[in-house]
Amino acid sequence: MQSHQADPRALIDRVLTSSRKLGANAAEADINTGRGLSVNVRMGQVETIEHQRDKGLGITVYMGGRKGSASTSDFSDGALEATVNAACTIARHASQDDCAGLIDPEFLATSVPDLDLCHNWEIAPQAAIELAVECETAARREDARLTNSDGSLVGTYTGSHLYGNTHGFINGWDWSSHNIDCTVIAEENGRMQRDGWYTKARDRRDLESVESVGREAARRTLSRLNARKLATRTAPVIFEAPVARGLFSAFIGAISGGALYRRASFLLDKLGEPVFAPRIQLEEQPHLPKELGSVPFDDDGMATRRKHLVRDGVLESYVLSAYSARKLGMTPTGNAGGVHNLVVQTGEQDLDALMRQMDTGLLITDMIGFGVNQVTGDYSRGASGFWIERGKVAYPVEEITVAANLKDMFQHIVEIANDVDNRGNIKTGSVLIENMTIAGE
Repeated sequence: MQSHQADPRALIDRVLTSSRKLGANAAEADINTGRGLSVNVRMGQVETIEHQRDKGLGITVYMGGRKGSASTSDFSDGALEATVNAACTIARHASQDDCAGLIDPEFLATSVPDLDLCHNWEIAPQAAIELAVECETAARREDARLTNSDGSLVGTYTGSHLYGNTHGFINGWDWSSHNIDCTVIAEENGRMQRDGWYTKARDRRDLESVESVGREAARRTLSRLNARKLATRTAPVIFEAPVARGLFSAFIGAISGGALYRRASFLLDKLGEPVFAPRIQLEEQPHLPKELGSVPFDDDGMATRRKHLVRDGVLESYVLSAYSARKLGMTPTGNAGGVHNLVVQTGEQDLDALMRQMDTGLLITDMIGFGVNQVTGDYSRGASGFWIERGKVAYPVEEITVAANLKDMFQHIVEIANDVDNRGNIKTGSVLIENMTIAGE
């Protein structure tokens, strides 16, 4: 039997064995395969239909403290042999790094729980087209001011991940991801605004309906019409849940091993110290069934586990791979590849109640650019949203910049609403921050 027809486990075993014969004292490999369909329509007409079929094998070999990596999408005998040879050649010429190597065997996952991550959606292209058209139509029929569209998309993907190393570990899981997306354009008084909405889930039955996605895209776009600029000021700020994820993403970057051992983080040496307001609880929950960030083990093969990163505002854990843990002289945390389902504990209020609590200030619903200094924590980003007065939306605003330092922002979080956005790896509600600088006219 030719290698490209072989069982993926046999392929991983084969390349690991080959690497040892070529002088590697340790090696690890993974195989990722998948297939998908993506359909995009605009103004009722099909723009693109994409069928995806992906496969790839990557191998990393270690020769003492020297490391080499190579990959291939060709699973034929010759291609696999050439890939292993390439990785070994790179390792022989690489510089010595005493921290390089596989994770210690004691940390490897001994069991792989079924997290219910794979739900095939066998949808024909014509049916996907009809759903996309229905979604866009639902948006555009909401109001005559919705004069144009950036399109509507229906996508589905099912994949498989398998990882093995020369400690004798080999395991993996199947997964899926499906999404519906719509963006429309509104025009009034010669000025245009665009916005959209999307839904994403492991299981298509957990997606919002195409009608609700279209209507929400329309509502958000229409609400931005006749936006104003603000005069420069300081005021309380609410980050709506979808954009609030970025705040916690910056936090994860600052407590990740790579930033810490390079000493390029504004949260250096803060373990055990308060970094958030006392009310804040951040927990990693990697085994939530069906969730987009769930994984049974990390990229090193280490078992993932539930743990507090922040408890009562105090930093309890860094986010470390085997390599970064060695660089820091610490224990790995099961975070090779990042954090897996960061759950931000919310309060009991919804977004409307949070606005009433704020009374007067800025609600941010969209952000532009990337303005975070990972070393100092300085934060400055373009934004748009709504000016709030007496707890209610007064008018939409645009072309403003919000600025502060993340250390101060984290310490001055007043409340987190219960409108949790579950469409990603960071699960948070809208976040009210006591005060920020708003630069405008």
